[in-house]
Amino acid sequence: MSTFQKLKDLVAATEADANAFHQKGNKAAGTRLRKAYQEIKVIAQQGRAEVTEQKKIELLKEKCFF
Repeated sequence: MSTFQKLKDLVAATEADANAFHQKGNKAAGTRLRKAYQEIKVIAQQGRAEVTEQKKIELLKEKCFF
């Protein structure tokens, strides 16, 4: 599964906890939400690294052909 898809799935799965915390004040949902935010941060960083690596590969390919 792509990093972007993982990120989308995690955000979608977190929506119920976000609603429970913000609308109902459910503290346990707030804890789960904080954990999900941390996971989102980690996955987003992995995605950034993948994009950077792909850009480097494309740049090297361009240089090899010229």
